[in-house]
Amino acid sequence: MVMPAAPPIRPDPTHRYTVDEVLSWPPDGNRYEVVHGELLVTHGPALPHQMALTRVLVSLGKYLERVGMPDALLTGPVDYFHGTDVYVQPDAVVVYPEELSGSYRTMKRLRLAVEVISPSSARGDRLVKRAAYQQAGVETYWIVDHDRRVVEVWHPGDELAEIVTKELVWRVRPEAPELRLDLPKLFAGLPG
Repeated sequence: MVMPAAPPIRPDPTHRYTVDEVLSWPPDGNRYEVVHGELLVTHGPALPHQMALTRVLVSLGKYLERVGMPDALLTGPVDYFHGTDVYVQPDAVVVYPEELSGSYRTMKRLRLAVEVISPSSARGDRLVKRAAYQQAGVETYWIVDHDRRVVEVWHPGDELAEIVTKELVWRVRPEAPELRLDLPKLFAGLPG
């Protein structure tokens, strides 16, 4: 029996990684993602990351419950595949409920993808994954930066992010009421 190869200690920038290759590696506590052959590796999240993410998730969960879509929120890491060469694990997603099944691979469209950045994930989240989400048509992408106390908002076709510092406004469907997140309150008291 052939054992799967172990994940690389350091990604080889000359190697084009595949989704199947990454999925074959045994778990080792790191998060491995691949976008068009580039391997992204992040370590376990720090406490401020998790605190910021929890606050965002609680707000999203309450909002989606209010609009009758409680099962549309999935917390990460969530396996998201686009095409044959993109496999990422956002911190959270809001999906189209009709695309939910027993497999992540049935989720083709995302209403929202959320990443809380860390020093080890900033480049991947801001550049590599952001471009992949835009290419995949993810309707809205939030990059939550708890150090800077801002949320970068991206949509397909955007060349620049909207930088939100006060109130983040989003709606799950055009006819739904708005979710309004008070960012100073969301970030208040987070360790720096």
